[in-house]
Amino acid sequence: MGFNYKMGRMHSWGKGISRRCLPYKKTAPNWIQMSVQDLSDQICKLAKKGMTPSQIGVLLRDSNGIPQVDYITGSKIGRILRKNGLAPKIPEDLYHLIKKAVAIRKHLERNNKDKDSKFRLILVESRIHRLARYYRLSERLPANWKYQSSTASALIS
Repeated sequence: MGFNYKMGRMHSWGKGISRRCLPYKKTAPNWIQMSVQDLSDQICKLAKKGMTPSQIGVLLRDSNGIPQVDYITGSKIGRILRKNGLAPKIPEDLYHLIKKAVAIRKHLERNNKDKDSKFRLILVESRIHRLARYYRLSERLPANWKYQSSTASALIS
């Protein structure tokens, strides 16, 4: 399914004009001597060690001088991991939002009068629901997957 869904700013006043500035030229730099197969194997090896896709990208950038994996391989780190069956069960951005919601809930158990944290928890959980809907529609999560705050701590452990 060719589903293209763009997410906007939800809980801030920003107009959303700032973004990262990647080079226009989308070819591999000439200082990279690594082949596509070697790079894919290294990505899989790092994923088997338990690294997330963003950690893999940072490590490849800092240690091997690889600016963007998709300039060399033609596909991003997450797609390489999915193709090899090594992708995490929950996408990384959704995982970190769930982790943040669990931390806020834990804080609210100790400080139940903290009104601002209650409000922020509502905002974080609405982001979780929106992102989960996107991942269900793009078939990166099962169609019956649902976020429940009672079982959220088991998802991130």
